[in-house]
Amino acid sequence: MSSTAARKQAQVEAPPMPVEDMAMPVVKPVPRITIHAFCEHPETGSAIQRAGEDRRLAKAHLTVHMGGIRAAADQYQQSATPNLILVETQATGPELFADLAALAEVCDAGTKVVVIGHMNDVSVYREMIRQGVNEYLVSPLNPMQIIEAVSRLYVDPDAPPIGRSIAFMGARGGVGSSTIAHNIGWCISTRMNEDVIITDLDLPFGTAGLDFNHDPAQGIADALTAPERLDDVLLDRLLVKCSDHLSLFAAPAVLDRDFDMDADAFESVLEIVRATVPCVIVDLPHVWSGWTKKLLLAADDVVITATPDLASLRNAKNIIDLVKQTRVNDGLPHLVLNQVGVAKRPEIPVKDFAEAIGIEPTLVLPFNPGLFGTAANNGQMIEELDPKGKTTEGFRFLARQLCSREPAPAKASAKKSSFLSRLIRKG
Repeated sequence: MSSTAARKQAQVEAPPMPVEDMAMPVVKPVPRITIHAFCEHPETGSAIQRAGEDRRLAKAHLTVHMGGIRAAADQYQQSATPNLILVETQATGPELFADLAALAEVCDAGTKVVVIGHMNDVSVYREMIRQGVNEYLVSPLNPMQIIEAVSRLYVDPDAPPIGRSIAFMGARGGVGSSTIAHNIGWCISTRMNEDVIITDLDLPFGTAGLDFNHDPAQGIADALTAPERLDDVLLDRLLVKCSDHLSLFAAPAVLDRDFDMDADAFESVLEIVRATVPCVIVDLPHVWSGWTKKLLLAADDVVITATPDLASLRNAKNIIDLVKQTRVNDGLPHLVLNQVGVAKRPEIPVKDFAEAIGIEPTLVLPFNPGLFGTAANNGQMIEELDPKGKTTEGFRFLARQLCSREPAPAKASAKKSSFLSRLIRKG
């Protein structure tokens, strides 16, 4: 790139300010239930099977059979019915309701029934609901429609909404994932006025307490050792209040004990945390274990931070490929390319890095040791030190993307979106 072109690229306009909240509701995970599906078309069975592989149905046990309502009624003549039955039918009129009546005769009390039909008819829907069908879906279906329908059946309408979880993980140690997680949590709480809890899960070495200039005596380790005791009262006692909208669930950062917790303890604690605030920042350490993998893949959004070197490229590609393969019903993970432009250090160009990984970086941050070092030493956020700087604008841009406060750039304008997303360049 010529020096003139580089200077032009450095003059990046600020990303658009937040528009009216457009965040989609978070679909709550389904509890441990048994689901049987009876399909008449392979395409419907395939959609249900893909839904069953989703993180929100991870606890449910799903079995897909071919055959419609009559096949279901025949099967349960001699066996108990599951918690939920999904049945596909092409029948209409009296035949449809006769089939449903036959199924109702063999259903145990408490079994829910969802009918997948091929008629988009309000009168049919109303009659089905009147006769006890719990939900009617019109084929063809995509997996998210099935997930949302099942979730609605098993979520208490009076329960508080569950907060969005955003998992941050570094492609390798030292890439700045925790720093970015903490600054994004700060931006969401201060700029969008949302209540945020930052959970520091690097139990022996976490830096959230240092970054916010707090040294709490208690924190997340106390909750993880006895997750069954955690309730709203205890959670409030363990949290550190950093501002009106931001709280910290700090790591102990001590080495006098081991932190061999199982994945269920982490999951249980995070479920309680998510029930208390709209946004939970999950700051994951750079270790690969059963619980880190589970929490990463279970998050509503994933942010991977990397630096422009070969080890980061390899690790980021492995993580992103796993996330894309496992979370087929979710959006792509976000990539932050950090510490770009270290003097005299050979680097992989941003364009080549993006092509190798298969996604464009949402944010590219230049190497700025003075700004980040001062913030770390003072226990401050970047916005507190440099509220009008480009780095701060970059964090605000990423925060808006994660909270869906503005429409995502259209694929047709990929050139423009790439230019805007690579927000930070040295002038």
